Amino acid sequence: MNRRDFLLSLVAGATTATSAIKTYAAPDSTDSIGQVLPKRKLGRNGPEVTCLGLGGYHIGWTTEALAQATIEAALAEGVRFFDTSESYGPHTSEERYGKYLTPKYRSQIFLMTKSDAKDAASARASIEGSLSRLKTDVIDLWQLHALETPADVDARLDGGVLSEALKARREGKIRHIGFTGHSSPYAHLRLLERTADEPTILLTCQLPISVVDAASKHSFITHTVPVLQQRGVGILAMKTLADGHFFATKTVNDDKVVWQTKDPVVPNRLTLEECIHFALSLPISVLISGAEKPEYIRDKAAFVRNFHNLPEAQRKTLIEKAASIAAAGEVEYYKAKDLKG
Repeated sequence: MNRRDFLLSLVAGATTATSAIKTYAAPDSTDSIGQVLPKRKLGRNGPEVTCLGLGGYHIGWTTEALAQATIEAALAEGVRFFDTSESYGPHTSEERYGKYLTPKYRSQIFLMTKSDAKDAASARASIEGSLSRLKTDVIDLWQLHALETPADVDARLDGGVLSEALKARREGKIRHIGFTGHSSPYAHLRLLERTADEPTILLTCQLPISVVDAASKHSFITHTVPVLQQRGVGILAMKTLADGHFFATKTVNDDKVVWQTKDPVVPNRLTLEECIHFALSLPISVLISGAEKPEYIRDKAAFVRNFHNLPEAQRKTLIEKAASIAAAGEVEYYKAKDLKG
C-alpha cells in the first residue's frame, strides 16, 4: 500500500468511527448572566453543559488584565464550562478562576480541574489545594491529567490515585471523575480496560480532536472515540487547533514569537471555522478552547452559534486536505514517539 492509499484508509476509518453521531443544540436559553450557548449532555450520566468551554491553560500565563477580560468575555458569550488544572501557570489558572469566576458565578457554571498526581497522597493534596485555590466547596469534575502511556496508567491506578478520587467523591468534594491525555490513545484504552468492571466510575475523557488527528496513524478519533461512545463516557475535545500549530506563527502578547509552522493547516488548507465545525460535528460533549484574549473566545462562540452538522462526506474531504500534514508528523508534537511504551 502506498502512502496515499494508506492515508485514505485512515480517513475512512476515522469517518466510520464517527458516522453515527447525533448533535444536540438546545433552543436559545438564558440564565442570570445572559444568553447561554447550546448545550450537550456530558456523557451518559452527566448534566447538560455548554458545548464550548474555556480552557484554563492560557488563563494561567496571560496577563492579569487579559485573564480577567477573557473570563468575563466567555461568560458574556454564553460559555458556562470552565477548564483548568493545578499545573497551569505561571500565575496559576486556578487562582485566577478563584478570583474572577467562582466568587460571583459559581452557581451558574460547570467547573473542572485536573491533577498530575501519581499516588493517593498527592491526589488528596491536589484535591484540597484545588478547592482552596478555586474558592469552592466542590469541584464538578476532577480528572487524572496527562496520561502518557499504558504503564503510566498502571502506575497511577496502583498508586491509589483513582481510589482517592472516589473517596473524595463520596465525601462530596468532587462530583465526577474523568481523565485526560494527549500523548497516546493507548493510554486511554488502558484506563478504560482497567475500569471495565465498573463502567460508571469515569464520566469524561479529554483528548485531542482535530482534522489532523483524524488523518494520523495513531488517531484518538479512530482508536479511542468508539470505545468511549460504547462506555457512555463524555468526550471533551482539546488540541482542536493543535495548540496553535494550525497557524503560521504563535505569539505571546503580540511581540514574542513562540513558534513558526512550516505548512500551517490554517490558512493553507482549511479555515478556522472549518476546523472548529469539524470537531463540533463529532460526538463530543464540549470543545475546550484555549484563549488568552477576549476576541479569541468571542470568535469561537460565533462559530458555535453558526454551527450546522457536517455530513460524513464533508468531514472526509476536510480530513483528506490535512492528510499530508498528518503524515509528516510535525504538527501534533505532543504525541509520544513511543505511544505504547
